[in-house]
Amino acid sequence: MHPPALLLLGPTASGKTASALALARILPIEIVSVDSALVYRNMDIGTAKPTAEERAACPHHLIDIVTPEESYSAAQFRADALRLMDEITARGRIPLLAGGTMLYFKALRDGLSDLPAADAALRAEIDAEAAKHGWPALHAELARLDPDAAARLEPGDSQRIQRALEIVRLTGRPLADSYARREMAPPPFRLLPIALAPSDRAVLHARIEQRFDAMLAAGLIDEVRGLRERYRLELTMPSMRCVGYRQAWEYLDRTDDYDTMRFKGIAATRQLAKRQLTWQRQFRDTWPELVELDCLRPDLADAVTTTVQRLLATA
Repeated sequence: MHPPALLLLGPTASGKTASALALARILPIEIVSVDSALVYRNMDIGTAKPTAEERAACPHHLIDIVTPEESYSAAQFRADALRLMDEITARGRIPLLAGGTMLYFKALRDGLSDLPAADAALRAEIDAEAAKHGWPALHAELARLDPDAAARLEPGDSQRIQRALEIVRLTGRPLADSYARREMAPPPFRLLPIALAPSDRAVLHARIEQRFDAMLAAGLIDEVRGLRERYRLELTMPSMRCVGYRQAWEYLDRTDDYDTMRFKGIAATRQLAKRQLTWQRQFRDTWPELVELDCLRPDLADAVTTTVQRLLATA
């Protein structure tokens, strides 16, 4: 029998951190972050990084492991997560993988696609074209080269349009060909997944707005200003593509005024939540073990705890 590993996934502002800490009060767990933004050092406010007190209450992993100048891939996550899961289990504890980067969860469960590595020169070329013609024009180009890929992307989804065009230009093939799965051994764990999803999307949107305003009040703009002074950053880097950071950067460059920056930041966060929930629907269709809970229920922490105890007892 493989040892258990708990998975807690959900969109931004769904209560994952509070639920994970509630579990830590009754179970011998260690938390492995499944969040592509929490890996960056000195990016604390805009990523809603767990506080020092929260991290002291339970061991956390894969937080503050690279600088904002560096990149961190799904392949790196999978290797790091599997290593940590082994180490946590060897200590007689239970790994809890919690976060909202759904690609990382999929990489852990299913393995990785046979994709070409990022090409900095080509990305710079695509960014220059976007600056001149706009991302909708590049989306139209992608629609000409790979209609199926373009149909899955919004015309303003700059990060994914860039990566899709990069892959198509590098390989000369549609994305579906490159996304053929490599043969990989499944994780040697009993994955016990719990997904948080809102029964009312409007309530989640209100939470997102409140949280973004709280980040601004806590000093998000100053945080981005400090990052630009401390590191050699560019807006095209993965760290600065994180929701909130791009909008703060453009405000500091006086591309947008404060109200526009705030509006764009909230809208981008809502779009992130929408993509996360789309991933979760796909997981629900292909992952029969997955248990979904309403993240808006007032007893969420208790519900997560009860569900985890049941899963562990029957695993």
